[in-house]
Amino acid sequence: MGISSALASHYLRAGWLVRLGRGVFVFPNDDFQRDKSLKFLAARIPGFHVAGKTALAWRGVRHNLPPHEHLCLWGDAAGKLPEWFTSHFPARYTARRLFGRKLPPGFGLQSLPEMPEGAPVSVPERALLEMLSDVGVRQGIEEARNIMEGVRSLRTEVLAPLLKNCLRVKVVRLCMQWSEEMNLDWAGAARHAATRTSGHGRWTARLKDGTTLTLKP
Repeated sequence: MGISSALASHYLRAGWLVRLGRGVFVFPNDDFQRDKSLKFLAARIPGFHVAGKTALAWRGVRHNLPPHEHLCLWGDAAGKLPEWFTSHFPARYTARRLFGRKLPPGFGLQSLPEMPEGAPVSVPERALLEMLSDVGVRQGIEEARNIMEGVRSLRTEVLAPLLKNCLRVKVVRLCMQWSEEMNLDWAGAARHAATRTSGHGRWTARLKDGTTLTLKP
């Protein structure tokens, strides 16, 4: 904005600005705005977007969402969210790579229709797979199933390339197995994509709560 470091320092000494972090300032007593803060981070963190359960909730798919749910945020750069952000907006940040490099950058990421200039938010197809990747880690099985049961109108032309390029067998198998058990309209597309994981045999893992999750080929 044309403000030099020297001038910014002058504004700080005069009390006209408050420093939040390196290169980040706020006006005294100003209110933080979540969506503008997310857009700010999206411009600085590669691949940053609202993901998983939060993205599903923002797009109208939720199940008993608590009033103070932690934001689910993903990105390509390892590290932590700045303290000035998490102190105002509790959030979890994940830099786990879920899709292969053949998937076009930004595939399945769009701003919300009501905020066209806002931060990228996963479309339902991508958000579902991101949530499934958290099952057994920070996401309970029962809640995940309840949320997935509400995702009945996925676009197969979006879901198919996501599943094709998904790097985690657990996610592909969960998507296929649960969609068939729930008789969801797009279960056939999930089954077709899951055939590429058949060579891995039965997938079994012991979850943090002590239960065992077994997924058939």
